[in-house]
Amino acid sequence: MDIDDILREVDPTFHSVPLEKRDLQELTRAWVAERSAPELLPWPSHGFFERINDNIKRQIERVEDMTGDMDPKTNFALIVIQTELERYRYLVRSYLRARLAKIDRHALHYLSTDELRARMSDVELAYATRHQALLHNHYLSSFLSSFPPNLQNLNDSAGINMVEAPDLDSAVFVRLLRDTLVTAKGVEDDDAVTVKADDILILRWSDAKPLVEAGSAELV
Repeated sequence: MDIDDILREVDPTFHSVPLEKRDLQELTRAWVAERSAPELLPWPSHGFFERINDNIKRQIERVEDMTGDMDPKTNFALIVIQTELERYRYLVRSYLRARLAKIDRHALHYLSTDELRARMSDVELAYATRHQALLHNHYLSSFLSSFPPNLQNLNDSAGINMVEAPDLDSAVFVRLLRDTLVTAKGVEDDDAVTVKADDILILRWSDAKPLVEAGSAELV
């Protein structure tokens, strides 16, 4: 389900909000979700980040045009625009850093299947591939070259799997967007309970992920 569909369901006034404001709301939600989830979330589609980048470029051009104007009213407007611009920049930088940290930590995992590779943007995929190649070459020159050839692969899954994956049982906080039957794994057995919209739960990510993907909950 697309994020626009989710927001449309939980906020009837969604379409009355200007597109730039909706993009900022979506960027904020994506930033919170990426920082909260233990694994890499899918890269936003439908040209979302292209719109964000275009908006940042327009704001920079506007700031440059207004910088030479000494009118007090213009200067106040310039402060407001610069503040909004810095908010965009902070969210984008923090969002991308959160994703790169996950790629750095589990590069082999995200390169292991087409499904996981599809979660990354083209730039992230190129970065992960180059990062892993440099790391492997460093290990080869440091110590791996002295090992037998069959022990030099970093992605060996025979016996003990050498590819470290994110912990899908990490705890996350989610806010329900609609009344939903929530099933969660307990210590001894599973439990299911109907949770009302706007309630906040702490769940294992493996239990929360289907709810988030279905648009029934969001990470907080």
